[in-house]
Amino acid sequence: MSEINRHIVLAHRPEGMPKLSDFRLQEDAVEPLGDGEVCVATEALSIDAFIRTTLEDEAYHGSVPIGGTIPALGVGRIVASEAAGYDVGQAVFAPLGAQSHARLPAGMVQPIDETVAPATARLGVLGMTTGLTAWFGIHEVGAVQDGETVVVSAAAGAVGSVAGQLAKLAGARVVGLAGGAAKCAYLTDELGFDAAIDYKGEDVAARLREVAPDGVDVFFDNVGGELLDVVLDQIRERARVVICGAISQYQNMDRVQGPSLYLRLAERHARMEGFAVTHFQADFPKAEAALASLLSDGKVQLREHVVDGIDRFPEALLMLFNGGHTGKLLVRV
Repeated sequence: MSEINRHIVLAHRPEGMPKLSDFRLQEDAVEPLGDGEVCVATEALSIDAFIRTTLEDEAYHGSVPIGGTIPALGVGRIVASEAAGYDVGQAVFAPLGAQSHARLPAGMVQPIDETVAPATARLGVLGMTTGLTAWFGIHEVGAVQDGETVVVSAAAGAVGSVAGQLAKLAGARVVGLAGGAAKCAYLTDELGFDAAIDYKGEDVAARLREVAPDGVDVFFDNVGGELLDVVLDQIRERARVVICGAISQYQNMDRVQGPSLYLRLAERHARMEGFAVTHFQADFPKAEAALASLLSDGKVQLREHVVDGIDRFPEALLMLFNGGHTGKLLVRV
């Protein structure tokens, strides 16, 4: 093969918030394929919070070595194949990494049926780190019921956007926490949330008492830190606190700030449960089918925020943490 792979590698381990200088764009020739391998030309990459954790020396999702390609899930198209049944031109989903071309064993790629939805939907509503995460967090961990009040943090992000819509479809009253008036308007005007609170410009505790005077039944948390304590203080009897993520803490993984009001769980006979979407892998096909139906019927939507160019992957990753996007953040390669 004569393809050149442009990929983003880790130049330095970040100290706190990553900097652009912690990454480097590198160009290498794509090695010839071995038996059973395919080469995928990347079309779009998903920017997900888990990527930040892989930049540490030790990480739940695996640690990137210095000089290693930054991990990322993506969609693309097979441009060369040494694997039976994997044809050139086929759209696929895979852990492609932050690179223009990925050489992978065929067993690591999943063909995409583009008649169901555009390929990028496999990174959004139909994606493992977005739609499936929201699905299992709302239905399996949170067990949201008709008539309950659900609060979602980072609600204008990818997972939060879908989680809030799924809670609405389950019959809940949904309150989103987001940063800025524009994001709050997106939640209420486009996604149908019942209320939105601007954590940057409003007193969250006071506003939450206004919009949820009877308390919170389910808190779907993507942020952690101080915001978790604010909502814990207003949970109801038998409430469920779903720990999906803690994006406020990922810059200091060795000094994570836990909740100081966790005794509210005991006082109100409530529970807090964390999860990773991979815990539900056996049920992925059923959830994917349900989400595909909702997407096709227009009952769930997700705005895409697209950054162009593999060289801008580090910029997009930093954008995830500074709140500069709304909806699903993607890099178009």
